[in-house]
Amino acid sequence: GVLYQRGALWTAMTLAENVALPLYHYTGLGKAEIDEIVAYKLSLVGLRDFADFYPAEISGGMQKRAGLARAMALDPEILLFDEPSAGLDPVSARLLDDLILELNQSLGATVVVVTHELDSALKIADRITVLGGGKVIMTGNVEEVKNSSDTRVRNMLNRCPVEKELDPEEYLQWLTERRRSWKHTR
Repeated sequence: GVLYQRGALWTAMTLAENVALPLYHYTGLGKAEIDEIVAYKLSLVGLRDFADFYPAEISGGMQKRAGLARAMALDPEILLFDEPSAGLDPVSARLLDDLILELNQSLGATVVVVTHELDSALKIADRITVLGGGKVIMTGNVEEVKNSSDTRVRNMLNRCPVEKELDPEEYLQWLTERRRSWKHTR
């Protein structure tokens, strides 16, 4: 099951219809069975009372949760989440992190999350793979990543954009030089 970054809900369909779509398409279940599964999946993400709402009628966080319900519709063994907290306020992002953890524990599915949100990654991950320059820099559990001696990993965790840690004046100089190079490449 896949949770896309922006939910990827069909705007002309209600939340219930969005969640039911893969069930109609990939199973031979009848309407009553599908309705029961849809109600259950929406209740798992706290949206049972919003089944008849359209995506435009609910908040961004609710849209993400509806997308999550649809991703879980077929009870997949693996759930893939693309930037699940992107565009959410900090409180909604934390609630979504909590929901992902709860569902992971209760459903037993493997959850793979692609994110640049460090707080979320460190909270929900069992294992983290750090990428840089199109390559895997390291893979480890949260403590191994937090305690990494790799400068690139430390810089990522400290939100430092270059290979070495900079003081604020060096960083400002680096940004200014980079901006100049951007202008020359356009």
